[in-house]
Amino acid sequence: QVQLVESGGGLVQPGGSLRLSCAASGSIFSFFVMGWYRQAAGKQRELVASISRGTTNYATSAKGRFTISRDNAKNTVYLQMNSLEPEDTAVYYCNVEVPRPTGKYLYWGQGTQVTVSS
Repeated sequence: QVQLVESGGGLVQPGGSLRLSCAASGSIFSFFVMGWYRQAAGKQRELVASISRGTTNYATSAKGRFTISRDNAKNTVYLQMNSLEPEDTAVYYCNVEVPRPTGKYLYWGQGTQVTVSS
């Protein structure tokens, strides 16, 4: 009942910037935690940043470079990425944590490729 669609990925040179967007459909409330994860080739998926009302969290590698934000009226979460490095190359996934009677459930988008290369 929840769908997430990411966009904004692409090829960028080191030091460049990208803004990722994640549009959500369904009943998403402002207190639901939403986040961005990434998975590089040959590596495990890792948290990049998350956000709920009044709270943000960042991976150490993202602090000072990435900013997560959300527009609750549009059910959209963003990830502004600056000073990109080759190590940031990965498929970036949006997710939302939805409470259920049996517990929390994570919904994922299809992912958007970010490639940082000269």
